Amino acid sequence: MVLRMDSPAPAVKVQSWLRGEPLTAFQPGKLYIVEFWATWCGPCLAAMPHLAQLQDKYKDSGLEVVAVAASEDAPTADEARTKLDAWLTENCSYLNYRIAFDFTGEMKKLWMKPSLSLGIPTSFVVDRDGAIAFIGHPMELDEVLPKVMNGRWRASKQAKAGDAKRVAENEAAMRERAVKMPIMEKYHAAFKAQEWHTALTAIEEGVALFPDDPNIRTCHATLLLHKMRDMRAGLPVLQLVVRDAINKNSVDWLSHVLEQLFHPEEDYSYLPSAERFAMGKELSEHILTLDPPAGDGAFKFLNYPALGQYFYENGDKDRAIELIEVALKSLADWKDGQEKMKRRIGQRLLQALANYKGEQVCSQDLCVAPQQDFLKPNRTRKTEGDDTSENA
Repeated sequence: MVLRMDSPAPAVKVQSWLRGEPLTAFQPGKLYIVEFWATWCGPCLAAMPHLAQLQDKYKDSGLEVVAVAASEDAPTADEARTKLDAWLTENCSYLNYRIAFDFTGEMKKLWMKPSLSLGIPTSFVVDRDGAIAFIGHPMELDEVLPKVMNGRWRASKQAKAGDAKRVAENEAAMRERAVKMPIMEKYHAAFKAQEWHTALTAIEEGVALFPDDPNIRTCHATLLLHKMRDMRAGLPVLQLVVRDAINKNSVDWLSHVLEQLFHPEEDYSYLPSAERFAMGKELSEHILTLDPPAGDGAFKFLNYPALGQYFYENGDKDRAIELIEVALKSLADWKDGQEKMKRRIGQRLLQALANYKGEQVCSQDLCVAPQQDFLKPNRTRKTEGDDTSENA
Protein backbone atom coordinates (compact mmCIF):
# COMPACT_ATOMS: atom_id res chain seq x y z
CA MET A 1 0.00 0.00 0.00
CA VAL A 2 1.34 3.44 -0.96
CA LEU A 3 1.99 5.88 1.88
CA ARG A 4 0.61 9.24 0.80
CA MET A 5 -1.36 12.27 1.97
CA ASP A 6 -4.14 11.29 4.41
CA SER A 7 -2.45 7.96 5.25
CA PRO A 8 -1.91 7.33 8.98
CA ALA A 9 1.67 8.20 9.92
CA PRO A 10 3.84 5.11 10.54
CA ALA A 11 5.53 4.53 13.87
CA VAL A 12 8.93 5.97 14.72
CA LYS A 13 11.21 2.98 15.38
CA VAL A 14 14.85 4.01 15.75
CA GLN A 15 17.90 2.61 17.48
CA SER A 16 18.82 5.70 19.46
CA TRP A 17 18.34 9.43 19.90
CA LEU A 18 21.43 11.59 19.51
CA ARG A 19 19.82 14.97 20.17
CA GLY A 20 16.64 15.80 22.07
CA GLU A 21 14.25 13.60 24.02
CA PRO A 22 13.02 10.32 22.51
CA LEU A 23 9.71 10.48 20.65
CA THR A 24 7.57 7.47 21.51
CA ALA A 25 4.40 8.48 19.66
CA PHE A 26 2.86 11.41 17.76
CA GLN A 27 0.79 13.48 20.15
CA PRO A 28 -2.72 14.58 19.04
CA GLY A 29 -2.90 18.31 18.44
CA LYS A 30 0.80 18.62 17.60
CA LEU A 31 2.39 18.97 14.17
CA TYR A 32 5.55 17.09 13.18
CA ILE A 33 8.15 17.24 10.42
CA VAL A 34 9.91 13.89 10.04
CA GLU A 35 13.03 14.56 7.99
CA PHE A 36 15.20 11.84 6.43
CA TRP A 37 18.79 12.99 5.91
CA ALA A 38 22.48 11.97 6.00
CA THR A 39 25.78 13.73 6.62
CA TRP A 40 27.02 12.87 3.09
CA CYS A 41 23.99 14.49 1.43
CA GLY A 42 24.73 18.09 0.40
CA PRO A 43 21.08 19.20 -0.03
CA CYS A 44 20.29 17.65 3.38
CA LEU A 45 22.95 19.78 5.04
CA ALA A 46 21.73 22.89 3.25
CA ALA A 47 18.22 22.25 4.62
CA MET A 48 19.28 21.86 8.26
CA PRO A 49 19.51 25.58 9.17
CA HIS A 50 16.15 26.06 7.45
CA LEU A 51 14.57 23.32 9.55
CA ALA A 52 16.00 24.94 12.68
CA GLN A 53 14.38 28.22 11.65
CA LEU A 54 11.01 26.51 11.11
CA GLN A 55 11.28 24.83 14.52
CA ASP A 56 11.91 28.19 16.17
CA LYS A 57 9.25 30.01 14.15
CA TYR A 58 6.43 27.52 14.78
CA LYS A 59 7.30 25.99 18.15
CA ASP A 60 4.50 27.93 19.85
CA SER A 61 2.09 26.47 17.29
CA GLY A 62 3.02 22.94 18.35
CA LEU A 63 5.58 22.07 15.69
CA GLU A 64 8.21 19.41 16.39
CA VAL A 65 11.01 18.66 13.92
CA VAL A 66 12.35 15.11 14.06
CA ALA A 67 15.36 14.38 11.84
CA VAL A 68 16.10 10.71 11.13
CA ALA A 69 19.63 9.72 10.08
CA ALA A 70 18.88 6.39 8.41
CA SER A 71 21.46 6.39 5.61
CA GLU A 72 24.83 6.86 7.28
CA ASP A 73 27.74 5.18 5.52
CA ALA A 74 29.80 3.01 7.90
CA PRO A 75 30.63 -0.70 8.36
CA THR A 76 28.76 -1.07 11.67
CA ALA A 77 26.01 0.68 13.60
CA ASP A 78 28.42 1.66 16.39
CA GLU A 79 30.83 3.26 13.93
CA ALA A 80 28.02 5.09 12.17
CA ARG A 81 26.59 6.38 15.45
CA THR A 82 29.98 7.55 16.73
CA LYS A 83 30.78 9.26 13.44
CA LEU A 84 27.38 10.94 13.32
CA ASP A 85 27.57 12.14 16.93
CA ALA A 86 31.03 13.65 16.32
CA TRP A 87 29.81 15.31 13.13
CA LEU A 88 26.82 16.87 14.92
CA THR A 89 29.05 18.15 17.73
CA GLU A 90 31.45 19.76 15.27
CA ASN A 91 28.97 21.22 12.77
CA CYS A 92 25.55 21.68 14.34
CA SER A 93 25.73 23.53 17.63
CA TYR A 94 22.70 25.55 16.48
CA LEU A 95 20.33 22.58 16.27
CA ASN A 96 17.09 22.96 18.20
CA TYR A 97 15.32 19.77 17.12
CA ARG A 98 15.57 16.03 17.73
CA ILE A 99 18.00 13.79 15.86
CA ALA A 100 17.24 10.06 15.66
CA PHE A 101 19.59 7.36 14.40
CA ASP A 102 18.58 4.13 12.65
CA PHE A 103 20.98 1.66 11.04
CA THR A 104 18.58 -1.30 10.77
CA GLY A 105 16.62 -0.07 7.75
CA GLU A 106 13.37 -0.16 9.73
CA MET A 107 12.58 3.54 9.24
CA LYS A 108 13.20 3.27 5.49
CA LYS A 109 10.92 0.23 5.43
CA LEU A 110 8.17 2.05 7.32
CA TRP A 111 8.41 5.50 5.70
CA MET A 112 10.61 5.85 2.61
CA LYS A 113 9.80 2.65 0.70
CA PRO A 114 5.97 2.72 1.01
CA SER A 115 5.89 6.43 0.13
CA LEU A 116 7.91 5.70 -3.06
CA SER A 117 10.50 8.25 -1.91
CA LEU A 118 13.64 7.66 -3.95
CA GLY A 119 16.17 9.94 -2.29
CA ILE A 120 17.00 12.32 0.50
CA PRO A 121 16.31 14.85 1.85
CA THR A 122 12.65 13.90 2.18
CA SER A 123 10.25 15.60 4.59
CA PHE A 124 7.04 14.09 5.93
CA VAL A 125 4.58 16.46 7.61
CA VAL A 126 2.39 14.70 10.17
CA ASP A 127 -0.82 16.62 10.84
CA ARG A 128 -2.46 17.19 14.22
CA ASP A 129 -4.64 14.09 13.78
CA GLY A 130 -1.66 11.82 13.08
CA ALA A 131 -2.21 11.66 9.31
CA ILE A 132 0.36 12.45 6.60
CA ALA A 133 -0.21 15.96 5.24
CA PHE A 134 2.79 16.32 2.92
CA ILE A 135 5.72 14.34 1.48
CA GLY A 136 8.44 16.18 -0.41
CA HIS A 137 11.54 18.34 -0.30
CA PRO A 138 12.17 20.38 2.88
CA MET A 139 12.54 23.61 0.88
CA GLU A 140 8.82 23.32 -0.01
CA LEU A 141 7.81 23.55 3.65
CA ASP A 142 7.66 27.37 3.77
CA GLU A 143 4.62 27.29 1.51
CA VAL A 144 3.02 24.13 2.89
CA LEU A 145 3.29 24.51 6.68
CA PRO A 146 1.08 27.60 7.14
CA LYS A 147 -1.65 25.94 5.05
CA VAL A 148 -1.40 22.72 7.06
CA MET A 149 -1.64 24.70 10.28
CA ASN A 150 -4.82 26.51 9.28
CA GLY A 151 -6.47 23.19 8.40
CA ARG A 152 -7.14 23.91 4.74
CA TRP A 153 -4.21 22.12 3.07
CA ARG A 154 -5.27 18.47 2.83
CA ALA A 155 -8.68 19.30 1.36
CA SER A 156 -7.25 21.68 -1.25
CA LYS A 157 -6.96 20.89 -4.96
CA GLN A 158 -3.32 21.98 -4.85
CA ALA A 159 -2.42 19.41 -2.19
CA LYS A 160 -4.29 16.56 -3.87
CA ALA A 161 -2.85 17.35 -7.30
CA GLY A 162 0.67 17.69 -5.90
CA ASP A 163 0.49 14.37 -4.06
CA ALA A 164 -0.95 12.58 -7.11
CA LYS A 165 1.82 13.99 -9.29
CA ARG A 166 4.50 12.92 -6.78
CA VAL A 167 3.17 9.35 -6.67
CA ALA A 168 2.86 9.08 -10.46
CA GLU A 169 6.37 10.47 -11.09
CA ASN A 170 7.97 8.23 -8.48
CA GLU A 171 6.15 5.14 -9.78
CA ALA A 172 7.44 5.92 -13.27
CA ALA A 173 10.96 6.50 -11.94
CA MET A 174 10.89 3.18 -10.08
CA ARG A 175 9.75 1.33 -13.22
CA GLU A 176 12.56 2.97 -15.18
CA ARG A 177 15.10 2.13 -12.50
CA ALA A 178 13.97 -1.51 -12.45
CA VAL A 179 14.72 -1.77 -16.18
CA LYS A 180 17.86 0.36 -16.21
CA MET A 181 19.75 -1.13 -13.25
CA PRO A 182 20.24 -4.68 -14.66
CA ILE A 183 21.44 -3.22 -17.96
CA MET A 184 23.98 -0.96 -16.30
CA GLU A 185 25.12 -3.69 -13.91
CA LYS A 186 25.79 -5.95 -16.90
CA TYR A 187 27.63 -3.12 -18.67
CA HIS A 188 29.82 -2.21 -15.67
CA ALA A 189 30.69 -5.86 -14.95
CA ALA A 190 31.73 -6.43 -18.57
CA PHE A 191 33.59 -3.10 -18.67
CA LYS A 192 35.54 -4.02 -15.53
CA ALA A 193 36.41 -7.41 -17.02
CA GLN A 194 37.39 -5.71 -20.31
CA GLU A 195 34.84 -7.80 -22.18
CA TRP A 196 34.18 -4.99 -24.62
CA HIS A 197 31.71 -6.69 -26.94
CA THR A 198 29.54 -7.83 -24.02
CA ALA A 199 29.68 -4.30 -22.62
CA LEU A 200 28.73 -2.92 -26.04
CA THR A 201 25.68 -5.18 -26.29
CA ALA A 202 24.52 -4.02 -22.86
CA ILE A 203 25.05 -0.31 -23.44
CA GLU A 204 23.41 -0.41 -26.85
CA GLU A 205 20.33 -1.90 -25.18
CA GLY A 206 20.46 0.99 -22.70
CA VAL A 207 20.72 3.57 -25.50
CA ALA A 208 17.71 2.04 -27.28
CA LEU A 209 15.58 2.17 -24.13
CA PHE A 210 16.88 5.40 -22.57
CA PRO A 211 18.06 7.74 -25.36
CA ASP A 212 17.65 10.79 -23.10
CA ASP A 213 20.05 9.57 -20.42
CA PRO A 214 23.35 11.49 -20.91
CA ASN A 215 25.31 9.00 -18.81
CA ILE A 216 24.26 6.03 -20.96
CA ARG A 217 24.87 7.94 -24.17
CA THR A 218 28.37 9.05 -23.20
CA CYS A 219 29.21 5.56 -21.86
CA HIS A 220 28.39 4.27 -25.36
CA ALA A 221 30.75 6.77 -27.00
CA THR A 222 33.49 6.20 -24.40
CA LEU A 223 33.41 2.45 -24.91
CA LEU A 224 33.65 2.67 -28.69
CA LEU A 225 36.27 5.41 -28.83
CA HIS A 226 38.46 5.03 -25.77
CA LYS A 227 38.33 1.27 -25.16
CA MET A 228 37.53 -0.41 -28.47
CA ARG A 229 39.25 2.35 -30.48
CA ASP A 230 36.60 1.96 -33.18
CA MET A 231 36.67 5.31 -34.96
CA ARG A 232 34.29 4.19 -37.72
CA ALA A 233 31.49 3.46 -35.23
CA GLY A 234 32.52 5.73 -32.36
CA LEU A 235 32.84 9.12 -34.06
CA PRO A 236 29.29 9.13 -35.49
CA VAL A 237 27.98 8.07 -32.06
CA LEU A 238 29.81 10.91 -30.34
CA GLN A 239 28.80 13.42 -33.02
CA LEU A 240 25.15 12.46 -32.52
CA VAL A 241 25.51 12.91 -28.76
CA VAL A 242 27.00 16.37 -29.40
CA ARG A 243 24.03 17.27 -31.63
CA ASP A 244 21.52 16.04 -29.05
CA ALA A 245 23.28 17.91 -26.23
CA ILE A 246 23.15 21.14 -28.25
CA ASN A 247 19.49 20.60 -29.17
CA LYS A 248 18.57 19.99 -25.53
CA ASN A 249 20.32 23.25 -24.61
CA SER A 250 21.43 21.69 -21.33
CA VAL A 251 24.68 22.69 -19.61
CA ASP A 252 24.78 19.30 -17.87
CA TRP A 253 24.55 17.44 -21.17
CA LEU A 254 27.02 19.73 -22.91
CA SER A 255 29.60 19.53 -20.13
CA HIS A 256 29.21 15.77 -19.86
CA VAL A 257 29.95 15.38 -23.56
CA LEU A 258 32.84 17.87 -23.61
CA GLU A 259 34.51 15.88 -20.84
CA GLN A 260 34.60 12.88 -23.19
CA LEU A 261 36.82 14.93 -25.50
CA PHE A 262 38.90 17.06 -23.12
CA HIS A 263 39.59 15.24 -19.88
CA PRO A 264 43.05 16.16 -18.52
CA GLU A 265 43.92 12.54 -17.66
CA GLU A 266 42.99 11.00 -21.04
CA ASP A 267 45.27 10.47 -24.04
CA TYR A 268 43.40 11.61 -27.16
CA SER A 269 46.27 11.29 -29.62
CA TYR A 270 44.48 8.46 -31.42
CA LEU A 271 41.40 10.59 -32.17
CA PRO A 272 41.14 12.58 -35.41
CA SER A 273 42.25 16.00 -34.21
CA ALA A 274 40.16 18.12 -36.58
CA GLU A 275 36.90 16.45 -35.51
CA ARG A 276 37.83 16.56 -31.83
CA PHE A 277 38.57 20.27 -31.81
CA ALA A 278 35.58 21.10 -34.01
CA MET A 279 33.25 19.39 -31.53
CA GLY A 280 35.08 21.02 -28.63
CA LYS A 281 34.64 24.47 -30.15
CA GLU A 282 30.91 23.99 -30.68
CA LEU A 283 30.30 22.53 -27.22
CA SER A 284 32.36 25.19 -25.43
CA GLU A 285 30.56 28.03 -27.22
CA HIS A 286 27.17 26.69 -26.15
CA ILE A 287 28.28 26.10 -22.54
CA LEU A 288 29.63 29.64 -22.22
CA THR A 289 26.43 31.05 -23.72
CA LEU A 290 24.26 29.16 -21.22
CA ASP A 291 26.61 29.53 -18.24
CA PRO A 292 28.93 32.54 -18.79
CA PRO A 293 31.76 33.29 -16.33
CA ALA A 294 29.96 36.40 -15.06
CA GLY A 295 26.63 34.56 -14.75
CA ASP A 296 25.10 33.07 -11.62
CA GLY A 297 25.36 29.37 -12.55
CA ALA A 298 26.03 27.46 -9.35
CA PHE A 299 28.10 24.53 -10.63
CA LYS A 300 30.92 26.05 -12.64
CA PHE A 301 33.35 23.93 -10.62
CA LEU A 302 31.82 20.91 -12.40
CA ASN A 303 31.11 22.44 -15.81
CA TYR A 304 34.32 24.41 -16.39
CA PRO A 305 37.26 21.95 -16.02
CA ALA A 306 36.75 20.43 -19.49
CA LEU A 307 36.27 23.95 -20.86
CA GLY A 308 39.62 24.97 -19.44
CA GLN A 309 41.27 21.91 -20.96
CA TYR A 310 39.79 22.68 -24.38
CA PHE A 311 41.06 26.26 -24.39
CA TYR A 312 44.48 25.24 -23.08
CA GLU A 313 44.97 22.60 -25.76
CA ASN A 314 43.63 25.03 -28.36
CA GLY A 315 46.44 27.43 -27.46
CA ASP A 316 44.47 29.99 -25.38
CA LYS A 317 46.26 29.56 -22.06
CA ASP A 318 44.96 32.82 -20.57
CA ARG A 319 41.34 31.84 -21.23
CA ALA A 320 41.95 28.41 -19.68
CA ILE A 321 43.41 30.00 -16.53
CA GLU A 322 40.50 32.45 -16.28
CA LEU A 323 37.91 29.64 -16.46
CA ILE A 324 39.61 27.50 -13.80
CA GLU A 325 39.85 30.52 -11.49
CA VAL A 326 36.12 31.11 -11.98
CA ALA A 327 35.51 27.43 -11.19
CA LEU A 328 37.52 27.73 -7.96
CA LYS A 329 35.46 30.72 -6.87
CA SER A 330 32.29 28.79 -7.67
CA LEU A 331 33.51 25.92 -5.49
CA ALA A 332 34.32 28.29 -2.61
CA ASP A 333 30.78 29.70 -2.81
CA TRP A 334 29.15 26.23 -2.81
CA LYS A 335 27.26 25.96 0.47
CA ASP A 336 25.85 22.44 0.08
CA GLY A 337 29.07 20.47 -0.31
CA GLN A 338 30.91 18.54 2.37
CA GLU A 339 34.42 19.74 3.09
CA LYS A 340 36.00 16.44 2.03
CA MET A 341 34.24 16.56 -1.33
CA LYS A 342 35.04 20.25 -1.84
CA ARG A 343 38.70 19.62 -1.03
CA ARG A 344 38.88 16.77 -3.55
CA ILE A 345 37.33 18.88 -6.30
CA GLY A 346 39.47 21.85 -5.30
CA GLN A 347 42.66 19.81 -5.56
CA ARG A 348 41.78 18.79 -9.13
CA LEU A 349 41.05 22.40 -10.08
CA LEU A 350 44.28 23.61 -8.48
CA GLN A 351 46.21 20.92 -10.36
CA ALA A 352 44.76 22.18 -13.64
CA LEU A 353 45.61 25.77 -12.70
CA ALA A 354 49.19 24.84 -11.79
CA ASN A 355 49.57 22.93 -15.05
CA TYR A 356 48.24 25.83 -17.12
CA LYS A 357 50.38 28.43 -15.34
CA GLY A 358 53.45 26.19 -15.19
CA GLU A 359 54.05 27.09 -11.56
CA GLN A 360 52.98 26.14 -8.06
CA VAL A 361 49.61 27.52 -6.95
CA CYS A 362 48.16 27.63 -3.44
CA SER A 363 44.73 28.02 -1.90
CA GLN A 364 44.37 28.21 1.87
CA ASP A 365 46.47 25.27 3.20
CA LEU A 366 46.74 23.42 -0.12
CA CYS A 367 49.60 23.93 -2.60
CA VAL A 368 49.96 22.08 -5.91
CA ALA A 369 52.94 21.94 -8.28
CA PRO A 370 52.59 21.52 -12.05
CA GLN A 371 52.91 18.00 -13.43
CA GLN A 372 56.11 17.58 -15.40
CA ASP A 373 54.57 15.42 -18.12
CA PHE A 374 51.42 17.49 -18.46
CA LEU A 375 50.08 18.03 -21.96
CA LYS A 376 51.60 21.04 -23.68
CA PRO A 377 49.29 23.26 -25.77
CA ASN A 378 48.55 21.84 -29.23
CA ARG A 379 50.48 18.61 -28.56
CA THR A 380 47.57 16.44 -29.65
CA ARG A 381 46.62 18.61 -32.62
CA LYS A 382 47.60 16.98 -35.89
CA THR A 383 48.65 19.00 -38.88
CA GLU A 384 46.41 18.99 -41.91
CA GLY A 385 46.98 15.87 -43.96
CA ASP A 386 48.00 13.61 -41.07
CA ASP A 387 46.74 10.05 -41.43
CA THR A 388 44.06 8.90 -39.01
CA SER A 389 43.02 5.30 -38.76
CA GLU A 390 39.33 4.51 -38.88
CA ASN A 391 39.82 1.43 -36.74
CA ALA A 392 42.72 1.18 -34.35
